Amino acid sequence: MTTTSRAELSIIAPLTNDYQQILTESACALLVELTREFRPRLKQLLAERQIVQQRYDAGELPDFLAETANIRQTDWQVAAIPEDLRDRRVEITGPVDRKMIINALNADVKVFMADFEDSQAPSWQGLMQGQINLRDANLGTISYTDENSGKHYALNPDPALLVARVRGMHLWEKHLVVDGEPVPGSIVDFALYFLHNYQTRTANGSGVYYYVPKLQTHQEAKWWDDLFRYTEQKFNQDIGCIRTTVLIETLPAVFEMDEILYMLKDHIVALNCGRWDYIFSYIKTLKNHADRVLPDRQVVTMQQPFLNAYSRLLVRTCHKRGALAMGGMAALIPSKDQAENTKILAKVRADKELEAKNGHDGTWIAHPGLAATVNTVLDQYLTATKVNQLDVTREQDAPITAAELLEPCPGERTEEGMRTNIRVALQYIAAWISGKGCVPIYGLMEDAATAEISRTSIWQWIQHKKQLSNGQLITNQLFSTMLEQESKVVRQEVGEALWAEQSFTQAQQLLLDITTCDQLVDFLTLPAYELLSQSNG
Repeated sequence: MTTTSRAELSIIAPLTNDYQQILTESACALLVELTREFRPRLKQLLAERQIVQQRYDAGELPDFLAETANIRQTDWQVAAIPEDLRDRRVEITGPVDRKMIINALNADVKVFMADFEDSQAPSWQGLMQGQINLRDANLGTISYTDENSGKHYALNPDPALLVARVRGMHLWEKHLVVDGEPVPGSIVDFALYFLHNYQTRTANGSGVYYYVPKLQTHQEAKWWDDLFRYTEQKFNQDIGCIRTTVLIETLPAVFEMDEILYMLKDHIVALNCGRWDYIFSYIKTLKNHADRVLPDRQVVTMQQPFLNAYSRLLVRTCHKRGALAMGGMAALIPSKDQAENTKILAKVRADKELEAKNGHDGTWIAHPGLAATVNTVLDQYLTATKVNQLDVTREQDAPITAAELLEPCPGERTEEGMRTNIRVALQYIAAWISGKGCVPIYGLMEDAATAEISRTSIWQWIQHKKQLSNGQLITNQLFSTMLEQESKVVRQEVGEALWAEQSFTQAQQLLLDITTCDQLVDFLTLPAYELLSQSNG
């Protein structure tokens, strides 16, 4: 692999003419500057995550922080929400694929979250092309012609508002190296998107808008605030030109929502219920707590008390501080079978009714075909003039306690549920290491979060010697046997060509390794990144 050096940034990847439009001299200089300024603190924050996790592993439970009680108990507000971010009743999410960006921006939604994180496998080509695609989308010049069908895609006159989700703080970009170490993926995504779009967006009377994922503490929120502020000042932009929505998708973060809002109060506009990652984090954070092992993924819905408490606390916290409270993802995909589709839309409707009733200002969908149904639900609570539910304060609610947020979740662990988990995780990992981060599997749009739930559930069942509802003890051997059996099922389902094309054999081995090891692997995307780079560059 050739290495190019530009402004002291080592680029260990092909640098095509198109990519050079993104990795310009000034872009490389910015990445170097921000990395030197913010990488040391980032590494320290990641080390602190491990120290806190060791306390949980030893028996401690997460709780509200005594030392920040003053922030929770005093009156303050976040900065006023920009006009174009006030109505977010339905948002669609997806990877930074060119055709998908156009279809999402043209969907009947208010916002499109273009995702460099859980629904985007971070191949070099995917990341560079993604930045090109978003630049073109902001310019309004993005188009795409399908080589097979000849169909042409272009933006409608009034597209949805574009927001970019960057990678989490734990992910690194190995193709870009500063002073002998990789650049944080979060800095890469943030800086390149800002540099190539801030002038276009501010000229249109908007700002540069982000989603920030997987925060665990308010100190991490402060790191992001400092990064935003530093960048705004460097480019002579007003404080607040950059605005962010933070996903509350880790269990530790739910206990620090006030503090996260406070640290980002000049830049934050909303918190979001990242429910799938939140379930994954519940498993991971409490992995040593035998009394809090989750049942089948299929029964861990927002109706469960610990998740409903999380939703209501998020609404109450946000609205008290003048921030929006975004709901979670409807991952279901519409079916061509009319009877089946009726059931799917009924499930989506019930889920969104619960969120709207709790006071959420908006919600997520993964497929444009759900937009009409979800708009109908939200339109019962919102109008052209009442564009959010900031008036729903939930101040009359009883305080939500740590015990409610940590409440064990009842339900069975079934053989069918375990086998489904295996098939979903196998297919997702195979797709991810082949460069696809967002995959329709069994009627659901799966991303990294749902695959994480699938594999960590089984790991935890094995560690705590749980039984399936049929009496079988869940062991490494049982998992290994089922993985072999379900791999054959998947192979038959996807066909020999796709099986070979998507490196299913590598995915099967990785799933076996990370599910049967003694120590839980923090994120499947970390070992999978090694395989992705081998096959996709």
